[in-house]
Amino acid sequence: MSKLESWIDNKIVQNLFIWVFFFLILLTVISNSNRVEVALFSILLLAPAVYINNLVILPYFKQNRALFLLYFILNTLCFTIISVLLIKTVDNQEFEIRMFINFFGILVLALIFASSIKLVRDNFIRRHQEKEAELNLLKAQLNPHFLFNTLNNLYGLAVVKSDKLPNLMLKLSDLLRYSLYETKDTLVPLEKEITYLENYMSLEKIRLEDKTEIEFIKSGSISSKKIAPMLLIVFVENAFKHLGTLTNGESKVLVSVVADDKKLTFICNNTFDKNSIKQNDFEKGKRGIGLKNATKRLSLMYPEKYQLTITDNDKSYNTKLIINV
Repeated sequence: MSKLESWIDNKIVQNLFIWVFFFLILLTVISNSNRVEVALFSILLLAPAVYINNLVILPYFKQNRALFLLYFILNTLCFTIISVLLIKTVDNQEFEIRMFINFFGILVLALIFASSIKLVRDNFIRRHQEKEAELNLLKAQLNPHFLFNTLNNLYGLAVVKSDKLPNLMLKLSDLLRYSLYETKDTLVPLEKEITYLENYMSLEKIRLEDKTEIEFIKSGSISSKKIAPMLLIVFVENAFKHLGTLTNGESKVLVSVVADDKKLTFICNNTFDKNSIKQNDFEKGKRGIGLKNATKRLSLMYPEKYQLTITDNDKSYNTKLIINV
């Protein structure tokens, strides 16, 4: 979080801004020669009513509207009477009904203004917390899914006592280090995410040996971009999970990441055999969970800023994702 964002989120700064704004409004409506003193005095009289309303009375707004309205009126009347009496004592003024009505109106406006800001702010914070909680949940669902698939690979190599197992475990260590310790931020450098993809694809290349053509292409202004962590890996993992062999014995996975000044274009294509997938789908009922989570994260992180196109035919499965970053 930047210094500017921390200042904006600071409650003391927010309250000072609101009272300065209200003070400036009072200066424009007060015609008295001592309008600065009168405006400051009015702020001191209004503040207790506003904070009592926001902290004690406003919670009733969602619980019991009738009770909220009753307390709102009582709070306004009580502090209007106190304020008018103080003004009368300090300025030695005679009581006038007009003074009471004017201050009552000002206090009502101040309370409505403060209540509106408090409700909007609380609603924004609640939505932000819900969004953050959902993103954390989705990320937590993705990582075990990846680990499950990779452990299956390890088991397969361990059974045949492959010499590639140590290198595979080293790659897995790097992958887990990234997913556990470097994905806590909302956005991560695109370079790190690409390195993660490269490590994963290297891991798959060791497992598949020379049976599959694996190609990774990257170009453009990669170093200047950031992206939601563990987002692209879902599509790459899906490509290897459902990799099919064509009739001529060929299988291929192509991944491309191209970044320019305005957008990031990600393409992931793999050979695909529909009949083979249907017959060997040992995770029946669970397929597509990763893709659903990735789509959900995209809608949360990049609302109306992305285009995801997934197409398939008898020979290939194609994913194209464009994000405005």
